[in-house]
Amino acid sequence: MSTMQAARCPTDELSLTNCAVVSEKDLQSGQHVTVRTTPAHKFVFTVKSHHSVLPGTIAFSLPQRKWAGLSIGQEIEVANYNFDKSKQCIGAMTIEIDFLQKKSTDSSPYDSDKMAAEFIQHFNNQGFTVGQQLVFSFCDKLFGLVIKNIEAMDSSILKGEPASGKKQKIEIGLLVGNSQVIFEKSESSSISLVGKAKTKEARQTIINPDWNFEKMGIGGLDKEFSGIFRRAFASRVFPPDIVEQMGCKHVKGILLFGPPGCGKTLMARQIGKMLNAREPKIVNGPEILNKYVGESEANIRKLFADAEEEQKRLGANSGLHIIIFDELDAICKQRGTSSGSTGVHDTVVNQLLSKIDGVEQLNNILVIGMTNRPDLIDEALMRPGRFEVKMEIGLPDEKGRVQILNIHTAKMREFNLLSGDVDVKELAADTKNYSGAELEGLVRAAQSTAMNRHIKATSTVEVDMERAEKLQVTRTDFMASLNNDIKPAFGTNQEDYSSYIMNGIIKWGDPVTRVLEDGELLVQQTKNSDRTPLVSVLLEGPPHSGKTALAAKISEDSQFPFIKICSPDKMIGYSEISKCQAIKKVFDDAYKSQLSCVVVDDIERLLDYVPIGPRFSNLVLQALLVLLKKTPPHGRKLLIIGTTSRKDVLQEMEMLDAFSTTIHVQNISSGDHLVEALEVIYLSVYLSICLSIYLSIYLSIYLSIYLSIYLSIYLFIGYYFSILFYLFNVVSALVSRDTTLSVTLFTCTKILLSYLPYFCSLQAPGQLHRC
Repeated sequence: MSTMQAARCPTDELSLTNCAVVSEKDLQSGQHVTVRTTPAHKFVFTVKSHHSVLPGTIAFSLPQRKWAGLSIGQEIEVANYNFDKSKQCIGAMTIEIDFLQKKSTDSSPYDSDKMAAEFIQHFNNQGFTVGQQLVFSFCDKLFGLVIKNIEAMDSSILKGEPASGKKQKIEIGLLVGNSQVIFEKSESSSISLVGKAKTKEARQTIINPDWNFEKMGIGGLDKEFSGIFRRAFASRVFPPDIVEQMGCKHVKGILLFGPPGCGKTLMARQIGKMLNAREPKIVNGPEILNKYVGESEANIRKLFADAEEEQKRLGANSGLHIIIFDELDAICKQRGTSSGSTGVHDTVVNQLLSKIDGVEQLNNILVIGMTNRPDLIDEALMRPGRFEVKMEIGLPDEKGRVQILNIHTAKMREFNLLSGDVDVKELAADTKNYSGAELEGLVRAAQSTAMNRHIKATSTVEVDMERAEKLQVTRTDFMASLNNDIKPAFGTNQEDYSSYIMNGIIKWGDPVTRVLEDGELLVQQTKNSDRTPLVSVLLEGPPHSGKTALAAKISEDSQFPFIKICSPDKMIGYSEISKCQAIKKVFDDAYKSQLSCVVVDDIERLLDYVPIGPRFSNLVLQALLVLLKKTPPHGRKLLIIGTTSRKDVLQEMEMLDAFSTTIHVQNISSGDHLVEALEVIYLSVYLSICLSIYLSIYLSIYLSIYLSIYLSIYLFIGYYFSILFYLFNVVSALVSRDTTLSVTLFTCTKILLSYLPYFCSLQAPGQLHRC
C-alpha cells in the first residue's frame, strides 16, 4: 500500500477509458487497485499507465472523482487488488444510460445490441462496482452511465459445465468477453433504445399485479374487463421492440356504452388504478365547451399536450396517457346536425378526430369515452384507429348481481349489522333487470328502513340508543324496499298491464283456453330456443273480444323481466316523428334486457287508420314494419304480441307477414259459452248478496234485530224485482223478435232461477226472524 495524490485526467481520450491513469514508474496498465479515501470507503479501479502523469500521482476523470468523492491534490491510499475469477466474473450487468449533455439529446433510436458489444470490447477486463459512474462514447455521442446491478457468472460455466441456473448478486465484478450487458434508460432520460440488450421490466409492470376490481367496488363485469384487457392492454405489456417487429399499433380508444347506472363511469375511473401509470385525466363532456370562439378546441388540445410532448421526447418508450370523457355524446354529435350557425360541436369533433388519429399520430394515449347514446356519436370517431373497442356495459346477470350486492353489504357483514336471514342469492334472483346503481339504492333503502325502526316517535327526533346497539338489516327490510321503494328502470311495471286484466280472465270455453295455451307455447319458444331470438304473434278478432286482456295475461304469465305495452292511449297528440321515436324507444329498451316482451296494442290506432279515405300514417307503418322484423342483439330474446280488430286492413298494408303467427280471438258465439261466462260473473254477484245477508245477521247482535230483518227484506225485494225485470225484457225481446237479446235474457233468467232455491232455503226471512 502506498500513498498517492489525486490529479485531473490529462486528456479527454484517457477519460473515456474509465481507468485511473498513473505513471509508468508506479504501476503497469491492466492492474487493479483499491483507492481508500476514508477508513470506511474504498473504490476499485483498473489502472492505465501514461507518460504525462507525474510519479506519485494518480489521475481521475470528472465522473470518477464525483463517484469516489475525490478532490484534486487529495492524498489517498492505493493498494493492489486481485479479482477471484471463480466468484467475481460478471455474468450480467445492468447499466443506466442517459445523454451526458442535455443539449445533445435527440430522438434517434440507438441499437442496444451494438452498444453492448462495443462496451464489452472497449472495457474488457476492467473492474466495475455497483453505483460507479463513467462516460461512454457511441456513435459520436457521449453518454453518462451508472452501474445499477451486477450478477456473478455461474461457476459451472467457468468450469465448462452446463449452467446451474443460480444467480448471485455481487458489488464488485470483472467484465469478461462473455458477460451480458443490459442497458436501461434513466427515469428522466429521452434516449430511445431498441434491440434485445435493454431491460424489459418497465413494460412488464404496466398492469398492477395485485389489482382486484371487486375490492374496488365493481362487480358483474368480469367478461367486459377481460375483453378490454385483451384489446387495449395486452399489446402494451410487451416491450416496444417486439411490438415494432410485429408491426402492431396500440388501441387508442375504448367506447363504453349502455343503460344508465351500470358502471361505465366507475369502470373507466378504476382502469387508471389498474395501471402502474400516471393518474388519468377525467373530463365531463360539457366542460369542454366554452363561450369564446376557439376555446373549446383549445381545451381539447390541452388534454393531449402532455402526451405530444412526451412522444416527441421519448418516442416508443413514452408512458401511457389516459384521457376519460364522460358523456361523450355531449360534444361528439354527428357533424351537421347541430342547430345554429356557429358549428361549435362540429369543430370540436374535428379537433378530437385529428388528435386521436390524425397526421401526427400519438401511440402513447388511451381515450376512454362513455355514453348512453352511441347512436348520436359521429361515425368518424367509431372507426378502427380511434374508438376501436366498443364495449356494451349492460344490465348485470344473476351472478353479477350477487357480486354487486356482496360489495354493498360487505361493511354491514364485517360489523355484524346484516341479519343472518338475508340471502344475497335470493335477492339477486328477485332483482331481475336491476342496474348496479339500483342495487346500491336497494341496499340504502333497506338500511333506512332498519334505522327508522330505532327512531323514537316523539315530538323531537331522537335515536333510541339502547335499541340502536342491536341494529341489524333484515330480510324484511330488503323485501319492503324491493316492493315499495326501488323499481328497475328496465324492468316490469305491474301497473302498466294490470289495468287491462283487473277483473281477471274468464275462461268461458275452448277458444279462450286455446289462445292462452298457444301463447304459453310461444313464451317457451322464446325462452328456450336459440334459433328464434325473435318471436312475434298477432291476436286478431272483432272489437271487445278481449285481445288486449289476453295479450296482457300472456305477458304477465311469461315472468319476463322486461314487459312493456306500446299503446295508442299513451301517444295522444303525438306527431308522426314523435310517435315513431316513442315506439323505437320501447324496442331499444327491450333490447337491453336478456328476455323481453313488448305488447303492441291496437295497431290500427297506432297507424292513425280511419276507413274514410282511407287514411293512415305511412311513417309509423314503416317504422313498425322495421321494428317487428328486426332481430335483437346477440344474447337477447324478444317476444312481440300485437293486437288488432282490422285484420283485413293489416293484410292490405302487408303487415301480417311481419308476424311469425296469427291467432284468432272470437266473441261468445253460442249459448253454452254465454252460460259459462255468466255463471262465473253472477256467481260472484250471488256470493256478494249472501255476504250482505250474513253481515246483517251479525250486525243484529250489536244493533237491532228489527233493523236486520228490514235490511234482509229490502235485499229480497230487490232480488225478486230484478227477476221480474228480466222476465219483462224476455217478453219484450220475443215481441220484437230480437233473437240475440232473447238468448241472453233467457240465459240470465235460467241462472237466477237456478240459484233462487238455494238462496231462499238459506236466507229465508223466517230464519232471520227466528235468529
